[in-house]
Amino acid sequence: MNDLFETKNIKPMLIGEENDAFDSKDYIYELKLDGERCIAYLDPENGTELRNKRNVKMLPKVPELSEIHRQVKFRCILDGELAVIKDGKPDFSEIQRRSMMTNRLKIELASKQYPACFTAFDILYYQDHSVNLLPLMERKKLLDEVIISDSARFAKSRYIEEKGIAFYKLAEQRDLEGIVAKRKGGLYHIGKRTRDWLKIKVMQDEDLLVLGYQPDEGGKVKDLILGYYDEEGKLQCRGKVYLGISEEERRIIEN
Repeated sequence: MNDLFETKNIKPMLIGEENDAFDSKDYIYELKLDGERCIAYLDPENGTELRNKRNVKMLPKVPELSEIHRQVKFRCILDGELAVIKDGKPDFSEIQRRSMMTNRLKIELASKQYPACFTAFDILYYQDHSVNLLPLMERKKLLDEVIISDSARFAKSRYIEEKGIAFYKLAEQRDLEGIVAKRKGGLYHIGKRTRDWLKIKVMQDEDLLVLGYQPDEGGKVKDLILGYYDEEGKLQCRGKVYLGISEEERRIIEN
């Protein structure tokens, strides 16, 4: 059997679907951070390795997180979110911009101006063995045990029990992205989508890509075709939208 820490090829478990806010004794509720999903391989003696959901090494993009392994007691694999906090809340555009950088000097400057942080919300490996098939609340106890202390760069996600509706309303008041409901007895199914995790989204706006356009009868731009990358990194079509644009903008799109 392959050792998860040695192979370093984990695909994160995915949120099952979107849901309305609800209360339940069977679930816990966490904030949904507007960042980039990441798996952290941490060894107190040998260092930090961060990989995104496509298994791309992220530490060259966020060198300010190279020492977070010093904040854990034992070798572990943590699932969490890379984010940049700006004006008191996660700024997705900043972490997205960082993840696309290749110039070392620009990365160094960005890491000082808007340093990234990693928030761990699950643990898949503890000391020398996998723990992903333990129930969620048992994994949460191990996560509490393995992390020595929180810092500005590395922390564990907090959660509340039962009161999902009130927590959702608080996220809405703070203009945050939303919350995630997680079933207490749920296992961590690597690379699979499951209803054990439910997204309860607040914000209605969304970052989308322009994939192309649909022309009118005269061959000019009529509708923009929009898309997005799903949680598996695959490009998906969101739909089309008509926007009033100037002749200059129309020519740019057509070219």
